[in-house]
Amino acid sequence: MPDNPSKKLHLLPFGGLGEIGMNMMGIESAGKILLIDCGLMFPEAYMFGIDLVLPDVSALEDRTEDIVGLVLTHGHEDHIGAIPFLWEQLGEPVIYGTCLTLGLLRNKLKEFELDHRVELVQIQPREKVDLFPFEVEPYRAAHSIVDGVGLAIQTPAGMVIHTGDFKIDQTPVDGENTDLARLAELGEEGVLLLMADSTNVENEGYTLSERTVGKALEEMIPQCQQRVIVATFSSNIHRIQQIADAAKLAGRKLLINGRSMVSNVDIARQLGYLNIAEEQFVDLRTMRDLPPEQVLIITTGSQGEPLSALMRIALGDHKQIELEPGDTVILSSKFIPGNEKAISDLINNLYRRGAEVYYEKTSEIHVSGHASCEELKLVHNLVKPKYFVPVHGEYRHLVKHKQLAIEMGLAEENTLVLENGQRLSVGSNGLKLEEPFETGRVFVDGKGVGDVGKMEIRDRRHLANHGLVILMLAINQSTGKIVQGPEIFTKGFVPEDNEESETLLAEAKQAVCNLLNEHSQEMLSDWEELRVEVRKTLRRCFNKRIARRPLILPVILEL
Repeated sequence: MPDNPSKKLHLLPFGGLGEIGMNMMGIESAGKILLIDCGLMFPEAYMFGIDLVLPDVSALEDRTEDIVGLVLTHGHEDHIGAIPFLWEQLGEPVIYGTCLTLGLLRNKLKEFELDHRVELVQIQPREKVDLFPFEVEPYRAAHSIVDGVGLAIQTPAGMVIHTGDFKIDQTPVDGENTDLARLAELGEEGVLLLMADSTNVENEGYTLSERTVGKALEEMIPQCQQRVIVATFSSNIHRIQQIADAAKLAGRKLLINGRSMVSNVDIARQLGYLNIAEEQFVDLRTMRDLPPEQVLIITTGSQGEPLSALMRIALGDHKQIELEPGDTVILSSKFIPGNEKAISDLINNLYRRGAEVYYEKTSEIHVSGHASCEELKLVHNLVKPKYFVPVHGEYRHLVKHKQLAIEMGLAEENTLVLENGQRLSVGSNGLKLEEPFETGRVFVDGKGVGDVGKMEIRDRRHLANHGLVILMLAINQSTGKIVQGPEIFTKGFVPEDNEESETLLAEAKQAVCNLLNEHSQEMLSDWEELRVEVRKTLRRCFNKRIARRPLILPVILEL
Protein backbone atom coordinates (compact mmCIF):
# COMPACT_ATOMS: atom_id res chain seq x y z
CA MET A 1 0.00 0.00 0.00
CA PRO A 2 1.51 3.40 -0.95
CA ASP A 3 2.21 5.97 1.72
CA ASN A 4 -0.39 8.63 2.38
CA PRO A 5 1.37 11.87 1.31
CA SER A 6 -0.35 13.80 4.10
CA LYS A 7 1.09 11.37 6.66
CA LYS A 8 4.63 11.43 5.43
CA LEU A 9 7.58 13.53 6.47
CA HIS A 10 10.87 14.46 4.87
CA LEU A 11 14.24 15.21 6.48
CA LEU A 12 16.29 18.04 5.00
CA PRO A 13 19.80 17.99 6.52
CA PHE A 14 21.69 21.23 5.83
CA GLY A 15 24.65 20.63 8.17
CA GLY A 16 26.02 18.56 11.03
CA LEU A 17 26.04 15.22 9.21
CA GLY A 18 29.65 14.37 8.44
CA GLU A 19 31.27 17.17 10.43
CA ILE A 20 31.46 18.57 13.95
CA GLY A 21 29.48 21.79 13.80
CA MET A 22 27.19 23.61 11.35
CA ASN A 23 24.18 21.76 12.80
CA MET A 24 20.92 22.45 10.95
CA MET A 25 18.03 20.11 10.17
CA GLY A 26 14.74 20.71 8.39
CA ILE A 27 11.61 18.59 8.88
CA GLU A 28 8.99 18.87 6.15
CA SER A 29 5.41 17.65 6.38
CA ALA A 30 2.16 18.70 4.69
CA GLY A 31 4.10 21.24 2.64
CA LYS A 32 5.49 23.06 5.70
CA ILE A 33 9.05 23.13 7.03
CA LEU A 34 10.25 23.25 10.64
CA LEU A 35 13.92 24.16 11.10
CA ILE A 36 15.99 22.86 14.03
CA ASP A 37 19.13 24.86 14.91
CA CYS A 38 21.21 27.01 12.60
CA GLY A 39 24.87 26.68 13.56
CA LEU A 40 28.27 27.48 12.19
CA MET A 41 31.54 25.59 12.01
CA PHE A 42 34.99 26.96 12.72
CA PRO A 43 37.39 26.68 9.77
CA GLU A 44 39.46 23.57 9.19
CA ALA A 45 43.22 23.79 8.70
CA TYR A 46 43.05 23.92 4.89
CA MET A 47 40.59 26.88 4.86
CA PHE A 48 43.25 29.61 4.73
CA GLY A 49 41.95 33.03 5.77
CA ILE A 50 38.42 31.83 6.50
CA ASP A 51 36.84 33.03 9.75
CA LEU A 52 33.62 30.99 9.89
CA VAL A 53 31.77 28.34 7.88
CA LEU A 54 27.98 28.41 7.42
CA PRO A 55 25.51 25.92 5.96
CA ASP A 56 24.29 26.66 2.44
CA VAL A 57 20.51 27.22 2.67
CA SER A 58 19.96 28.32 -0.93
CA ALA A 59 17.60 25.36 -1.41
CA LEU A 60 15.12 27.16 0.85
CA GLU A 61 15.18 30.51 -0.95
CA ASP A 62 11.99 29.74 -2.90
CA ARG A 63 10.28 28.16 0.10
CA THR A 64 10.65 30.75 2.83
CA GLU A 65 6.85 31.12 3.05
CA ASP A 66 6.65 27.43 4.01
CA ILE A 67 8.97 27.78 7.04
CA VAL A 68 6.85 27.76 10.21
CA GLY A 69 9.70 28.52 12.61
CA LEU A 70 13.27 27.92 13.73
CA VAL A 71 13.58 26.01 17.03
CA LEU A 72 16.89 26.01 18.93
CA THR A 73 18.09 23.19 21.18
CA HIS A 74 20.79 25.20 23.01
CA GLY A 75 23.11 28.18 22.77
CA HIS A 76 26.39 26.79 21.44
CA GLU A 77 27.87 28.43 18.35
CA ASP A 78 27.54 25.25 16.31
CA HIS A 79 23.76 25.47 16.86
CA ILE A 80 22.99 29.23 16.80
CA GLY A 81 26.06 30.93 15.33
CA ALA A 82 24.85 31.11 11.70
CA ILE A 83 21.54 32.83 12.51
CA PRO A 84 22.74 36.46 12.13
CA PHE A 85 24.11 35.59 8.68
CA LEU A 86 21.20 33.48 7.39
CA TRP A 87 18.05 34.78 9.11
CA GLU A 88 17.05 37.15 6.28
CA GLN A 89 17.82 34.54 3.62
CA LEU A 90 15.50 32.14 5.46
CA GLY A 91 12.62 34.58 5.16
CA GLU A 92 12.98 36.10 8.65
CA PRO A 93 11.37 33.22 10.60
CA VAL A 94 10.25 33.43 14.22
CA ILE A 95 12.90 31.85 16.48
CA TYR A 96 12.04 29.68 19.50
CA GLY A 97 14.45 28.84 22.32
CA THR A 98 14.93 28.64 26.07
CA CYS A 99 15.82 31.65 28.21
CA LEU A 100 19.62 31.48 28.12
CA THR A 101 19.70 30.34 24.50
CA LEU A 102 17.76 33.41 23.45
CA GLY A 103 19.85 35.60 25.75
CA LEU A 104 23.05 34.51 24.02
CA LEU A 105 21.43 34.82 20.59
CA ARG A 106 20.08 38.29 21.35
CA ASN A 107 23.60 39.45 22.15
CA LYS A 108 24.85 38.13 18.79
CA LEU A 109 21.98 39.79 16.94
CA LYS A 110 22.93 43.16 18.46
CA GLU A 111 26.30 42.98 16.71
CA PHE A 112 24.44 42.73 13.39
CA GLU A 113 21.82 45.35 14.36
CA LEU A 114 19.10 42.69 14.08
CA ASP A 115 17.98 42.52 17.71
CA HIS A 116 14.95 44.77 17.14
CA ARG A 117 13.86 42.92 14.00
CA VAL A 118 14.02 39.26 14.97
CA GLU A 119 11.01 37.86 16.81
CA LEU A 120 12.23 35.64 19.66
CA VAL A 121 9.79 33.41 21.54
CA GLN A 122 10.83 31.77 24.80
CA ILE A 123 9.91 28.11 25.32
CA GLN A 124 9.80 25.97 28.46
CA PRO A 125 10.47 22.24 28.92
CA ARG A 126 7.28 20.16 28.71
CA GLU A 127 5.26 23.10 27.38
CA LYS A 128 4.03 22.41 23.83
CA VAL A 129 4.30 24.94 21.02
CA ASP A 130 1.85 24.79 18.12
CA LEU A 131 3.62 25.37 14.80
CA PHE A 132 1.03 23.81 12.51
CA PRO A 133 1.25 21.13 11.24
CA PHE A 134 3.89 20.47 13.92
CA GLU A 135 3.50 20.45 17.68
CA VAL A 136 6.86 20.90 19.39
CA GLU A 137 7.48 19.89 23.00
CA PRO A 138 10.91 20.69 24.45
CA TYR A 139 12.24 18.40 27.17
CA ARG A 140 15.21 19.07 29.44
CA ALA A 141 18.60 17.85 28.15
CA ALA A 142 21.76 18.06 30.27
CA HIS A 143 24.73 19.32 28.29
CA SER A 144 27.84 21.47 28.73
CA ILE A 145 25.70 24.59 28.52
CA VAL A 146 22.74 25.64 30.65
CA ASP A 147 19.15 25.46 29.36
CA GLY A 148 19.61 22.76 26.72
CA VAL A 149 16.60 20.86 25.43
CA GLY A 150 15.73 17.98 23.17
CA LEU A 151 12.61 18.19 21.01
CA ALA A 152 9.58 15.89 20.80
CA ILE A 153 7.83 16.88 17.57
CA GLN A 154 4.37 15.60 16.75
CA THR A 155 3.95 15.50 12.97
CA PRO A 156 1.13 14.25 10.72
CA ALA A 157 3.27 11.14 10.16
CA GLY A 158 3.97 10.46 13.85
CA MET A 159 6.24 11.44 16.72
CA VAL A 160 9.80 12.57 15.96
CA ILE A 161 12.40 12.99 18.71
CA HIS A 162 15.50 15.10 18.13
CA THR A 163 17.83 14.82 21.12
CA GLY A 164 19.98 17.90 20.41
CA ASP A 165 23.34 17.64 22.18
CA PHE A 166 22.96 15.83 25.49
CA LYS A 167 24.41 13.54 28.11
CA ILE A 168 22.90 11.70 31.07
CA ASP A 169 24.44 13.44 34.08
CA GLN A 170 22.94 12.12 37.32
CA THR A 171 24.55 14.90 39.36
CA PRO A 172 24.39 18.02 37.16
CA VAL A 173 25.66 21.28 38.61
CA ASP A 174 22.25 22.97 38.28
CA GLY A 175 20.22 19.90 39.26
CA GLU A 176 18.58 19.74 35.81
CA ASN A 177 18.85 16.15 34.58
CA THR A 178 18.04 14.93 31.10
CA ASP A 179 14.29 14.21 31.28
CA LEU A 180 14.43 10.43 30.96
CA ALA A 181 10.95 10.11 32.43
CA ARG A 182 9.45 12.08 29.55
CA LEU A 183 11.48 10.10 27.02
CA ALA A 184 10.12 6.88 28.54
CA GLU A 185 6.55 8.20 28.31
CA LEU A 186 7.05 9.16 24.67
CA GLY A 187 8.51 5.74 23.99
CA GLU A 188 5.39 4.08 25.41
CA GLU A 189 3.16 6.34 23.31
CA GLY A 190 5.08 5.39 20.16
CA VAL A 191 7.94 7.13 18.37
CA LEU A 192 8.19 7.07 14.59
CA LEU A 193 11.70 8.49 14.26
CA LEU A 194 14.63 9.18 16.57
CA MET A 195 17.47 11.52 15.61
CA ALA A 196 20.21 11.37 18.25
CA ASP A 197 23.57 13.02 19.00
CA SER A 198 26.45 10.83 17.77
CA THR A 199 29.51 12.82 18.86
CA ASN A 200 30.70 10.43 21.61
CA VAL A 201 29.43 7.13 20.22
CA GLU A 202 33.01 5.81 20.06
CA ASN A 203 33.44 6.26 23.83
CA GLU A 204 32.57 3.20 25.87
CA GLY A 205 30.72 3.47 29.16
CA TYR A 206 29.36 6.74 30.53
CA THR A 207 30.48 10.35 30.27
CA LEU A 208 31.69 11.67 33.62
CA SER A 209 29.54 14.14 35.53
CA GLU A 210 30.37 17.84 35.27
CA ARG A 211 30.76 17.82 39.06
CA THR A 212 34.00 15.82 38.74
CA VAL A 213 35.60 18.91 37.20
CA GLY A 214 34.50 21.02 40.15
CA LYS A 215 36.09 18.56 42.59
CA ALA A 216 39.32 18.51 40.59
CA LEU A 217 39.47 22.32 40.56
CA GLU A 218 38.77 22.52 44.30
CA GLU A 219 41.73 20.21 44.92
CA MET A 220 44.07 21.82 42.39
CA ILE A 221 43.63 25.57 42.90
CA PRO A 222 44.60 25.73 46.63
CA GLN A 223 47.90 24.05 45.76
CA CYS A 224 48.85 26.79 43.26
CA GLN A 225 51.37 29.25 44.70
CA GLN A 226 50.82 32.25 42.43
CA ARG A 227 48.23 33.46 39.95
CA VAL A 228 45.88 30.97 38.33
CA ILE A 229 44.53 31.40 34.80
CA VAL A 230 41.69 29.10 33.74
CA ALA A 231 40.69 28.97 30.07
CA THR A 232 37.37 27.49 29.04
CA PHE A 233 34.54 28.06 26.56
CA SER A 234 32.61 31.22 27.35
CA SER A 235 29.31 29.36 26.85
CA ASN A 236 30.09 26.71 29.48
CA ILE A 237 28.21 28.42 32.30
CA HIS A 238 28.36 25.36 34.58
CA ARG A 239 32.16 25.29 34.27
CA ILE A 240 32.45 29.01 34.97
CA GLN A 241 30.29 28.58 38.09
CA GLN A 242 32.51 25.76 39.36
CA ILE A 243 35.68 27.77 38.66
CA ALA A 244 34.21 30.70 40.60
CA ASP A 245 33.21 28.42 43.49
CA ALA A 246 36.70 26.86 43.63
CA ALA A 247 38.28 30.34 43.54
CA LYS A 248 36.10 31.51 46.42
CA LEU A 249 37.05 28.48 48.54
CA ALA A 250 40.72 29.24 47.86
CA GLY A 251 40.30 32.92 48.80
CA ARG A 252 40.89 34.22 45.27
CA LYS A 253 39.23 37.12 43.48
CA LEU A 254 37.98 36.74 39.90
CA LEU A 255 39.06 38.65 36.81
CA ILE A 256 36.98 37.92 33.70
CA ASN A 257 39.05 38.29 30.52
CA GLY A 258 38.10 38.06 26.84
CA ARG A 259 35.20 39.79 25.07
CA SER A 260 32.90 36.78 24.71
CA MET A 261 33.67 35.63 28.27
CA VAL A 262 32.76 39.05 29.71
CA SER A 263 29.60 39.20 27.62
CA ASN A 264 28.37 35.67 28.46
CA VAL A 265 29.11 36.02 32.18
CA ASP A 266 27.09 39.26 32.24
CA ILE A 267 24.16 37.63 30.41
CA ALA A 268 24.19 34.50 32.60
CA ARG A 269 24.29 36.57 35.80
CA GLN A 270 21.45 38.82 34.64
CA LEU A 271 19.29 35.79 33.82
CA GLY A 272 20.12 34.05 37.09
CA TYR A 273 22.20 31.20 35.68
CA LEU A 274 25.43 32.27 37.41
CA ASN A 275 25.55 32.82 41.15
CA ILE A 276 28.69 34.89 41.75
CA ALA A 277 28.68 37.78 44.23
CA GLU A 278 29.70 41.18 42.88
CA GLU A 279 32.44 41.53 45.51
CA GLN A 280 34.21 38.44 44.15
CA PHE A 281 35.05 40.26 40.89
CA VAL A 282 38.00 42.60 40.39
CA ASP A 283 39.10 44.74 37.47
CA LEU A 284 42.59 44.93 35.98
CA ARG A 285 43.65 47.88 38.14
CA THR A 286 42.56 46.19 41.38
CA MET A 287 44.19 42.91 40.31
CA ARG A 288 47.61 44.57 40.09
CA ASP A 289 47.36 45.61 43.75
CA LEU A 290 46.52 42.10 44.96
CA PRO A 291 49.07 39.40 45.85
CA PRO A 292 49.23 36.85 43.00
CA GLU A 293 48.01 34.03 45.27
CA GLN A 294 44.71 35.91 45.65
CA VAL A 295 43.93 36.18 41.92
CA LEU A 296 42.21 33.82 39.48
CA ILE A 297 41.64 34.84 35.85
CA ILE A 298 38.93 33.20 33.75
CA THR A 299 39.67 33.69 30.07
CA THR A 300 38.90 32.59 26.54
CA GLY A 301 41.42 31.03 24.17
CA SER A 302 41.53 27.38 25.22
CA GLN A 303 41.73 26.29 21.56
CA GLY A 304 44.85 28.31 20.78
CA GLU A 305 43.01 30.83 18.61
CA PRO A 306 45.64 33.25 17.20
CA LEU A 307 44.01 36.47 18.48
CA SER A 308 42.50 35.08 21.68
CA ALA A 309 43.30 36.54 25.09
CA LEU A 310 45.20 33.48 26.28
CA MET A 311 47.35 33.22 23.16
CA ARG A 312 48.31 36.89 23.49
CA ILE A 313 49.21 36.25 27.14
CA ALA A 314 51.30 33.23 26.10
CA LEU A 315 53.17 35.30 23.52
CA GLY A 316 53.67 38.25 25.85
CA ASP A 317 51.48 40.47 23.65
CA HIS A 318 48.69 41.14 26.15
CA LYS A 319 48.77 44.79 27.25
CA GLN A 320 47.38 44.26 30.76
CA ILE A 321 48.21 40.67 31.77
CA GLU A 322 51.77 39.37 31.87
CA LEU A 323 52.55 35.77 32.70
CA GLU A 324 55.09 35.28 35.48
CA PRO A 325 57.22 32.19 36.22
CA GLY A 326 55.32 30.05 38.71
CA ASP A 327 51.85 31.03 37.47
CA THR A 328 49.43 28.17 36.76
CA VAL A 329 47.37 27.86 33.57
CA ILE A 330 44.48 25.38 33.40
CA LEU A 331 42.96 24.55 29.98
CA SER A 332 39.54 23.33 31.08
CA SER A 333 38.23 22.26 27.68
CA LYS A 334 38.45 19.55 25.07
CA PHE A 335 40.98 19.52 22.25
CA ILE A 336 38.60 20.10 19.33
CA PRO A 337 39.68 18.03 16.27
CA GLY A 338 41.73 20.21 13.95
CA ASN A 339 42.97 22.47 16.76
CA GLU A 340 45.58 20.08 18.18
CA LYS A 341 48.57 21.87 16.62
CA ALA A 342 47.39 25.33 17.73
CA ILE A 343 46.77 24.07 21.29
CA SER A 344 50.17 22.37 21.41
CA ASP A 345 51.83 25.61 20.32
CA LEU A 346 49.87 27.46 23.03
CA ILE A 347 50.97 25.01 25.72
CA ASN A 348 54.62 25.21 24.60
CA ASN A 349 54.55 29.02 24.71
CA LEU A 350 53.00 28.97 28.20
CA TYR A 351 55.77 26.67 29.41
CA ARG A 352 58.39 28.92 27.81
CA ARG A 353 57.15 31.77 30.00
CA GLY A 354 57.60 29.65 33.12
CA ALA A 355 53.98 28.64 33.74
CA GLU A 356 52.76 25.27 34.98
CA VAL A 357 50.09 24.00 32.57
CA TYR A 358 47.28 21.51 33.18
CA TYR A 359 45.16 20.25 30.31
CA GLU A 360 42.85 17.42 29.26
CA LYS A 361 45.58 14.86 28.59
CA THR A 362 47.27 15.35 31.98
CA SER A 363 44.46 16.20 34.43
CA GLU A 364 40.74 15.66 35.01
CA ILE A 365 39.88 19.28 34.34
CA HIS A 366 37.41 18.67 31.50
CA VAL A 367 34.52 16.33 30.84
CA SER A 368 32.46 16.08 27.68
CA GLY A 369 28.91 17.32 27.33
CA HIS A 370 27.95 14.47 25.01
CA ALA A 371 26.52 11.04 25.74
CA SER A 372 28.82 8.04 25.56
CA CYS A 373 27.87 4.58 24.32
CA GLU A 374 25.93 3.30 27.35
CA GLU A 375 23.92 6.53 27.62
CA LEU A 376 22.97 6.28 23.96
CA LYS A 377 21.85 2.70 24.51
CA LEU A 378 19.63 3.83 27.38
CA VAL A 379 17.94 6.45 25.20
CA HIS A 380 17.34 3.90 22.43
CA ASN A 381 15.80 1.51 24.98
CA LEU A 382 13.52 4.21 26.39
CA VAL A 383 12.39 5.67 23.09
CA LYS A 384 12.04 2.41 21.12
CA PRO A 385 11.80 4.21 17.76
CA LYS A 386 10.49 2.59 14.59
CA TYR A 387 13.17 4.37 12.56
CA PHE A 388 16.51 5.92 13.50
CA VAL A 389 18.77 8.51 11.82
CA PRO A 390 22.06 9.44 13.60
CA VAL A 391 22.94 13.15 13.62
CA HIS A 392 25.66 15.48 14.92
CA GLY A 393 29.01 13.90 14.12
CA GLU A 394 31.63 13.04 11.57
CA TYR A 395 30.73 10.28 9.11
CA ARG A 396 32.38 7.54 11.18
CA HIS A 397 30.34 8.63 14.22
CA LEU A 398 27.12 8.32 12.23
CA VAL A 399 28.08 4.84 10.99
CA LYS A 400 29.00 3.69 14.52
CA HIS A 401 25.70 5.01 15.87
CA LYS A 402 23.77 3.19 13.17
CA GLN A 403 25.61 -0.02 14.13
CA LEU A 404 24.74 0.58 17.78
CA ALA A 405 21.04 0.95 16.89
CA ILE A 406 21.15 -2.36 15.03
CA GLU A 407 22.84 -4.01 18.03
CA MET A 408 19.94 -2.69 20.13
CA GLY A 409 17.52 -4.66 17.95
CA LEU A 410 16.50 -2.17 15.27
CA ALA A 411 16.10 -3.70 11.80
CA GLU A 412 18.92 -2.63 9.49
CA GLU A 413 16.48 -1.33 6.88
CA ASN A 414 14.97 0.99 9.51
CA THR A 415 18.13 3.00 10.10
CA LEU A 416 20.12 5.05 7.62
CA VAL A 417 23.25 7.20 7.58
CA LEU A 418 22.39 10.50 5.91
CA GLU A 419 24.71 13.14 4.53
CA ASN A 420 24.08 16.85 4.12
CA GLY A 421 21.84 17.51 1.13
CA GLN A 422 20.29 14.02 1.08
CA ARG A 423 16.52 14.32 1.26
CA LEU A 424 14.92 11.41 3.13
CA SER A 425 11.24 10.45 3.25
CA VAL A 426 9.89 8.70 6.34
CA GLY A 427 6.54 6.95 6.25
CA SER A 428 4.71 3.76 7.05
CA ASN A 429 6.50 2.05 4.17
CA GLY A 430 9.95 2.83 5.55
CA LEU A 431 12.88 5.09 4.78
CA LYS A 432 13.51 6.21 1.23
CA LEU A 433 16.24 8.46 -0.17
CA GLU A 434 14.83 11.06 -2.54
CA GLU A 435 16.35 13.55 -4.97
CA PRO A 436 19.18 15.41 -3.21
CA PHE A 437 18.99 19.17 -2.80
CA GLU A 438 21.67 21.83 -3.12
CA THR A 439 23.70 22.38 0.02
CA GLY A 440 27.30 22.80 1.05
CA ARG A 441 29.46 25.29 2.89
CA VAL A 442 29.42 29.08 2.76
CA PHE A 443 32.66 30.74 3.83
CA VAL A 444 32.89 33.95 5.85
CA ASP A 445 36.09 35.91 5.26
CA GLY A 446 36.13 39.26 7.03
CA LYS A 447 32.97 41.08 5.97
CA GLY A 448 32.51 38.89 2.92
CA VAL A 449 29.92 36.11 3.16
CA GLY A 450 29.95 33.57 0.34
CA ASP A 451 32.28 35.52 -1.96
CA VAL A 452 35.09 33.04 -1.32
CA GLY A 453 34.32 29.60 -2.76
CA LYS A 454 35.99 26.26 -3.38
CA MET A 455 38.17 27.63 -6.18
CA GLU A 456 39.54 30.42 -3.99
CA ILE A 457 40.21 27.97 -1.14
CA ARG A 458 41.99 25.68 -3.60
CA ASP A 459 44.16 28.57 -4.82
CA ARG A 460 44.98 29.61 -1.25
CA ARG A 461 45.96 26.04 -0.41
CA HIS A 462 48.03 25.89 -3.58
CA LEU A 463 49.78 29.14 -2.64
CA ALA A 464 50.46 27.89 0.87
CA ASN A 465 51.93 24.60 -0.33
CA HIS A 466 54.00 25.63 -3.36
CA GLY A 467 54.17 29.42 -3.61
CA LEU A 468 53.49 31.82 -6.47
CA VAL A 469 55.17 32.45 -9.83
CA ILE A 470 54.24 35.51 -11.89
CA LEU A 471 55.40 35.81 -15.49
CA MET A 472 55.28 39.30 -17.03
CA LEU A 473 55.20 39.66 -20.81
CA ALA A 474 54.50 42.73 -23.00
CA ILE A 475 53.45 42.20 -26.62
CA ASN A 476 52.77 44.69 -29.41
CA GLN A 477 49.06 44.47 -30.13
CA SER A 478 49.33 45.03 -33.87
CA THR A 479 52.49 43.09 -34.75
CA GLY A 480 52.45 40.38 -32.08
CA LYS A 481 56.13 41.01 -31.35
CA ILE A 482 57.50 40.79 -27.79
CA VAL A 483 58.22 44.29 -26.54
CA GLN A 484 59.42 43.38 -23.07
CA GLY A 485 60.04 40.20 -21.09
CA PRO A 486 59.48 37.53 -20.25
CA GLU A 487 60.28 38.43 -16.63
CA ILE A 488 59.62 35.99 -13.78
CA PHE A 489 58.86 36.96 -10.17
CA THR A 490 58.25 34.51 -7.34
CA LYS A 491 56.88 34.52 -3.79
CA GLY A 492 57.25 31.53 -1.49
CA PHE A 493 58.54 29.34 -4.32
CA VAL A 494 62.36 29.34 -4.30
CA PRO A 495 64.89 31.38 -2.29
CA GLU A 496 65.85 34.78 -3.67
CA ASP A 497 69.51 35.57 -4.45
CA ASN A 498 70.34 31.89 -4.70
CA GLU A 499 72.51 30.55 -7.53
CA GLU A 500 70.42 27.42 -8.04
CA SER A 501 67.24 29.48 -8.04
CA GLU A 502 68.66 31.90 -10.58
CA THR A 503 69.61 28.97 -12.83
CA LEU A 504 66.11 27.45 -12.50
CA LEU A 505 64.36 30.72 -13.35
CA ALA A 506 66.70 31.34 -16.26
CA GLU A 507 65.80 27.91 -17.68
CA ALA A 508 62.11 28.65 -17.14
CA LYS A 509 62.46 31.99 -18.93
CA GLN A 510 64.26 30.29 -21.84
CA ALA A 511 61.48 27.67 -22.08
CA VAL A 512 58.91 30.45 -22.44
CA CYS A 513 61.04 32.17 -25.09
CA ASN A 514 61.25 28.90 -27.04
CA LEU A 515 57.47 28.59 -26.80
CA LEU A 516 56.96 32.09 -28.16
CA ASN A 517 59.42 31.53 -31.03
CA GLU A 518 57.65 28.33 -32.06
CA HIS A 519 54.18 29.84 -32.38
CA SER A 520 52.55 32.08 -34.93
CA GLN A 521 51.45 35.69 -34.57
CA GLU A 522 47.83 34.49 -34.45
CA MET A 523 48.51 32.45 -31.33
CA LEU A 524 50.43 35.32 -29.77
CA SER A 525 47.45 37.62 -30.31
CA ASP A 526 45.07 35.14 -28.63
CA TRP A 527 45.88 36.17 -25.07
CA GLU A 528 43.87 33.43 -23.35
CA GLU A 529 45.45 30.62 -25.39
CA LEU A 530 48.88 32.14 -24.82
CA ARG A 531 48.32 32.21 -21.04
CA VAL A 532 47.34 28.51 -21.08
CA GLU A 533 50.43 27.53 -23.09
CA VAL A 534 52.77 29.60 -20.89
CA ARG A 535 51.28 28.04 -17.75
CA LYS A 536 51.76 24.52 -19.19
CA THR A 537 55.35 25.23 -20.18
CA LEU A 538 56.32 26.57 -16.76
CA ARG A 539 54.50 23.79 -14.96
CA ARG A 540 56.44 21.14 -16.92
CA CYS A 541 59.72 22.94 -16.31
CA PHE A 542 59.28 23.30 -12.54
CA ASN A 543 57.89 19.82 -12.08
CA LYS A 544 60.77 18.23 -14.00
CA ARG A 545 63.50 20.21 -12.24
CA ILE A 546 62.37 20.40 -8.60
CA ALA A 547 59.01 18.52 -8.47
CA ARG A 548 57.11 21.60 -7.29
CA ARG A 549 53.78 22.92 -8.52
CA PRO A 550 53.49 26.62 -7.75
CA LEU A 551 50.48 28.72 -8.65
CA ILE A 552 51.45 30.25 -12.00
CA LEU A 553 49.99 33.59 -13.10
CA PRO A 554 50.95 34.73 -16.62
CA VAL A 555 50.40 38.52 -16.94
CA ILE A 556 50.32 39.61 -20.59
CA LEU A 557 50.30 43.32 -21.37
CA GLU A 558 49.10 44.68 -24.71
CA LEU A 559 51.09 47.69 -25.97
